[in-house]
Amino acid sequence: MKLKRIIIYPKDIQRITGKSERYGRLMIKRIKEELKKDDHQLVTIYEFSHYSGIDQELIEEFID
Repeated sequence: MKLKRIIIYPKDIQRITGKSERYGRLMIKRIKEELKKDDHQLVTIYEFSHYSGIDQELIEEFID
């Protein structure tokens, strides 16, 4: 059984959106602010999916 990642990174967002890695960092920052997360806390694929409106399964296929 292949383990799946649960954390999303700026490089993943870059691949998904076609925008810059800097845009990915900004998006993660916005998600953390909305969810009231601390800087050291990570953003999950589920949280990114909910924020962006992109289906979680589609995101998982794209980053695997």
